[in-house]
Amino acid sequence: MQSPDFPNNEEQRLRTLSTLNVLDTLPEERFDRITRLAKKMFNVPIALVSIIDHNRQWFKSRQGLDATETSRDISFCGHAILGEGTFYIPDASVDSRFSDNPLVTGPPDIRFYAGHPLRAPNGDIMGTLCIIDSVPKIMQEDDFLALVDLAAMVEQELGALQLATIDDLTALSNRRGFNRMAEHSMNLCYRQKLPITLAYFDLNKFKSINDEYGHAEGDRALTVFSSQMEKSFRDSDVLGRIGGDEFVVLFTNADKALASRIVSRFSDNLRMASAELKCIFSLEFSCGIVEFDRDKHNNIDALLAAADSEMYQHKRSEKNVA
Repeated sequence: MQSPDFPNNEEQRLRTLSTLNVLDTLPEERFDRITRLAKKMFNVPIALVSIIDHNRQWFKSRQGLDATETSRDISFCGHAILGEGTFYIPDASVDSRFSDNPLVTGPPDIRFYAGHPLRAPNGDIMGTLCIIDSVPKIMQEDDFLALVDLAAMVEQELGALQLATIDDLTALSNRRGFNRMAEHSMNLCYRQKLPITLAYFDLNKFKSINDEYGHAEGDRALTVFSSQMEKSFRDSDVLGRIGGDEFVVLFTNADKALASRIVSRFSDNLRMASAELKCIFSLEFSCGIVEFDRDKHNNIDALLAAADSEMYQHKRSEKNVA
């Protein structure tokens, strides 16, 4: 078995890792969404966000694996952080570096491994986003590109530990964080020729909630709304709070018809949750739903603007009916 070497900048790398304050923290949905998506997208039993500490690899997010960490000297990810690109092993059982590795000869019986390095905002490599299978696999060019895109999404969330990209009240991405995550998701879907749809939500009469019941109830309304978003939308969707009472969802691999059905289900869930929680306010929203069109929307800002416009048309039509 070949144990991984240490990077030339190991001391600097570990100093950067300490500033992230990520080691031994609790699981977070924003990372788990990405590993669930990776597991599903590549049809593998295991997907991990692995952070390489001094003598161990620790998993910030893990799907399909019970262990929270392993020794660094037997880790595949320890090798992956030594290079710039994806570290790829089609069949570890016939690779002299890994064939007698205990992670190959015993559980989880690794055969296929692919790990892409994860960089902190200053460029230092912290770990990998990796996918693992117990049977050999061959990756195609599109697979490598998809893994790079998913790794960029993890990097965005690691950067959020240092940069202001998370909304404090709801723990959803703020506008800056959403835009970064959404751009990566759009690039991923565009390359794989998958439909993309964006829904733009605006809470109706939110100001009256604050005025009538106070800002504490206003904050509660926002947290109830955001929690139902997380429960109702899919693992692969990108969620954000981009204004005071404005929320967005980017639906990956979903056309407008499917997105509309999901939003309708969310509306039902929100109504039931408000009743169960005995909210003293009414939670209603206007929504604009726009499917991505490459000829009309050259970036996420253009798609947001189109959905925002449709949302206001929806709001005006509701007022006219009232």
